[in-house]
Amino acid sequence: MVAYRATIGLEIHAELKTQTKMFCACRNDADERTPNKNICPVCLAHPGTLPVINKEAVHKVLLVGRALGATLADYTEFDRKNYFYPDIPKGYQLSQYAYPLVSGGVLGGVAITRVHLEEDTARSLHDKIQITSSKSQISPNLEFENLKTGVSLLDYNRAGVPLMELVTEPVMHSAEEAGIFAKELQILLRYLGVGDANMEKGELRIEANVSVAPTETNKKGAVEALGTKVEVKNLNSFRSVEKAICFEVERQSKLLDAGGTVEQETLGWDEAKQATYVQRKKEGSADYRYFPDPDLPKLKLSEIPEFAAEVLRKELPELPWERRARYLGLGLKQDDANMFVSDEHYGALLDAVQGDKALAANYIASDLAGLVSKYGEEHLKNITAQGLSAMLGAITSTKLSSRGAKDALADVFVNGGDLELVIKKYEQQSDEGALLAMAQKVLDAHPAVAADYKAGKAAALQFLLGQGMKESKGSANPEALKKALIKVIGDRG
Repeated sequence: MVAYRATIGLEIHAELKTQTKMFCACRNDADERTPNKNICPVCLAHPGTLPVINKEAVHKVLLVGRALGATLADYTEFDRKNYFYPDIPKGYQLSQYAYPLVSGGVLGGVAITRVHLEEDTARSLHDKIQITSSKSQISPNLEFENLKTGVSLLDYNRAGVPLMELVTEPVMHSAEEAGIFAKELQILLRYLGVGDANMEKGELRIEANVSVAPTETNKKGAVEALGTKVEVKNLNSFRSVEKAICFEVERQSKLLDAGGTVEQETLGWDEAKQATYVQRKKEGSADYRYFPDPDLPKLKLSEIPEFAAEVLRKELPELPWERRARYLGLGLKQDDANMFVSDEHYGALLDAVQGDKALAANYIASDLAGLVSKYGEEHLKNITAQGLSAMLGAITSTKLSSRGAKDALADVFVNGGDLELVIKKYEQQSDEGALLAMAQKVLDAHPAVAADYKAGKAAALQFLLGQGMKESKGSANPEALKKALIKVIGDRG
């Protein structure tokens, strides 16, 4: 059996969160439901229109480059990428080819080739369902009236939206690696505030370049050659990214085993069939006939003060990998650290809590997250950092047991209230008189077990303690109750 090695590179498109589009003053609004509302003559490529570069979009891409530790361009320009599809009315896309804004860099151990800026295309919608009402449900974000079946539609609201494209080196070798990288990039974009990167809205779209080749060996060891790559386009979920890569690795391996050859093609991913399908033969850069756009100025970035390296560096927040390292240094488990890095609300809550961070992380990641799963996110507003801090203090001072903390947290999460006050009704009983009375009641109910303890059977005390905790419904301080049991047994002679 021939051994194969997969090689994977990703091309990731992310819409940038700007007020206006890339080359015009139309509103950039991913939530707009009315088709073709945010458009103008520039979006629709009317004759005589001229584009103007969105400075904020350039700034956001440079910020990403600084976070990646990449080389930022001094000179840059925009090019025309020529092809004809209905979603590009000009017949070309304004993009970058020879002089990208960002070159190199690393994210999560994966080398980056380039990051450049371009304009997004219109959204194409293909109606393949029978429409029985006045409004189609083709897209959850759009409403169409008086449609006929069997039509294709174009919504130009997205046309011209600033689109960042990041290209990795072909250095990943498994679907899992690719999925981890894509998730880490999504987190980074959100930390930097450059984009929301919601895949379900099409704000983050992933294309995977996949090749498979035999692992050849020689006297110097293993040598992995690169095979013929195929490109799987527009994967709209992390799960689809991993599934599509796994499918392609298996398909190409079987094809090579059978003596076939892999063709360089552009593929789509059929979610229903969980399989790839051919869209077209893969184009090369020559097919796009790139040339500098004559309507846009060349940019000398060193002449723009806001784009200076030291200025961009000061704008960077704590980056995801820095935050993850900080959490691990506080004693958090790896999975919990990842959760607090990826979830903005939980991470902010943990950072604001005063006290034992590792203990707080455990209650947030296990108990609070479990309550959210059961009752919904709308109750999260009931839990504050101040309340959690008070709860941690009560646990540390042994006023509150673990069981009591869980019950108090659930009480406030569901019913609301001040956790700092609510925990008082769940505090452990430490009153000596009450615990002595409870011990007396337990010993009266189990005299034989008490006799066993007096005879030297240490395990008998644990049984009695368990019965006492049951009697108190978990509210008794275990150590104080144990002392009370021993005292009462001793007083009995």
